[in-house]
Amino acid sequence: MSDDLGQYLTAGPRVGLRPYSLDDAEEFTARARESRELHQPWLFPPDRPETFAAYARALTDDPARAGFLVCDREARGGIAGFVNINNIVRGAFLSGALGYGAFAHAAGRGLMGEALGLLLPYAFGPLGLHRLEANIQPGNAASRALVLRAGFRLEGFSPAMLHIDGAWRDHERWAVTACS
Repeated sequence: MSDDLGQYLTAGPRVGLRPYSLDDAEEFTARARESRELHQPWLFPPDRPETFAAYARALTDDPARAGFLVCDREARGGIAGFVNINNIVRGAFLSGALGYGAFAHAAGRGLMGEALGLLLPYAFGPLGLHRLEANIQPGNAASRALVLRAGFRLEGFSPAMLHIDGAWRDHERWAVTACS
């Protein structure tokens, strides 16, 4: 396990969260290619270095987004997945939309649960948010189980909510608030 906690924004026993870097392109995209079967049809992270650059820049440069790599501390900080907060709205709403994904080599090990446990205090503390929403396609049982374990509650159903993989997809809306 790495002793260098300084590289992480926040860290737990097995994972650390850190911002994206353009230097992560090769590892991230290789993991995305290895994980296609796990991710699709739910998720399509960038799988080529040239698409990763735009993706990472948007997460680091856009004030309405915050992105973090989930790093496996037991594997010398290797990238195990990612958690992103998109569509951050300030003012009276103080909300963001949560996106996340584990890579295949790390799936089913509880690392993403630990990562969400680290992300929530950061989102509700230093980021100053009040609410996070996760929009999940009804057939994605693993994603539903993850947010349920993290304390999210089911708030509703939105037909044809998001355009994913060439079609408008139904989504369940799960949310957690700072006062939950």
